[in-house]
Amino acid sequence: MNLKQCDRISGLYAITPDEQDTIQLVGKVRLALLGGAQVLQYRNKVADSTVRLEQARALRELTREFDIPLIINDDFPLALSVAADGVHLGGADSSVADARAVLGSGKFIGVSCYNQIALAHEAVSLGADYVAFGSFFNSIVKPDAVTATFELLRQARHEMAVPLVAIGGITLQNGGQLCKAGANSLAVISALFDAKDIQRTARQFATLIT
Repeated sequence: MNLKQCDRISGLYAITPDEQDTIQLVGKVRLALLGGAQVLQYRNKVADSTVRLEQARALRELTREFDIPLIINDDFPLALSVAADGVHLGGADSSVADARAVLGSGKFIGVSCYNQIALAHEAVSLGADYVAFGSFFNSIVKPDAVTATFELLRQARHEMAVPLVAIGGITLQNGGQLCKAGANSLAVISALFDAKDIQRTARQFATLIT
């Protein structure tokens, strides 16, 4: 992945909620994209494989319409079957090498590095295109997540050239602090998709980051 392509990992990084209804999910995501989300990660921890395929296909079409990357959360076969733009790996997921072997050189591979700068350096050395740190704030989705610090983000910005994604409890009230500390992108689930006006909230996040 070249640096110009990696620049596409920036701005509001929307992560889908655990929504079983595909029509409802696509409707919510469309509003987020209309509001200015620049990256979409499909993540659904409760749906079965049939629903996940249906939803991923629908979101692939939607992200093509808006010309933004579709990242699949740790599922190589699903990413391949819908021609997604890449995968995102957690600490207990498959390796960067395995992902690259399956997806090839033209796809994004992102890695969650939590609060560990050494893990981020290792991921990049193995070929990760971007790294994510967090949780920076209390998270509704992952209430027991480890805590990352602003100093960690500043250190990573100083030491690393790849895009940095911040995640965990991010809101319109606290997201700006992360951007100032060095985050290229803010990954958001609840504060975006639980909002009464998803499109307006996405626009506010997009403005916050730029």
